[in-house]
Amino acid sequence: MVAIFDAISEPIARRITGGLVRIGLVLKSRAWKGAGSAGVTPTQGQALSMLREAPAGLHLSALAKLLGVSAPTASDMVNSLVAKGLARKEAGTDKRSITLKLTTDGEALAARTMEWPDFLGSAVEALAPAEQAAFLRMLVKLIRTLQINGDIPLQRMCITCRHFRPNAHDGPNPHHCAFVDAPFGDRHLRLNCAEQEEADDETKDANWQRFVARDAIIAAS
Repeated sequence: MVAIFDAISEPIARRITGGLVRIGLVLKSRAWKGAGSAGVTPTQGQALSMLREAPAGLHLSALAKLLGVSAPTASDMVNSLVAKGLARKEAGTDKRSITLKLTTDGEALAARTMEWPDFLGSAVEALAPAEQAAFLRMLVKLIRTLQINGDIPLQRMCITCRHFRPNAHDGPNPHHCAFVDAPFGDRHLRLNCAEQEEADDETKDANWQRFVARDAIIAAS
């Protein structure tokens, strides 16, 4: 009987992709709705959120990289945020360097943008804790694969951080963060960490192989 379903069903990867696309459409719709009422675009709202997560500020190039847009596009967006009184420019370490930070109004609006996907958070909270941890691990693997393929820009994730030591311990907390010198589990993996420092390519590749090796061992057992 299982063979019948195998024959009539679309490939599982296509069904999962279809589900992600549906969620993405809802997220986009909610973002436009929230952004419109706030007087910004969804991308501007995303920029505010990223600046909120970087209290020390971000350089324009770093913000453009995180958003996956060109430097001129990021510059136009930042100028709009500055004109609206939501962000400010500060001199960086050299004359050509500009650091972007939120104003008080920008902080308040950034907090509101964080609420736009709350409906999805409520759905995720319906999953059991073990399911949430497994889901987060799968998201990390999916995002990292997209990064390797050049489909999305690098983000400040554990998996690409020079402080990350995957599968360094036995037990429920197998990973190690050298920044705080402490072990942690899949449920603690971060997709956007303010303390993240990008590792060199060789370290990123080695960490990725160690990270996914555990899944291969489990699949073989």
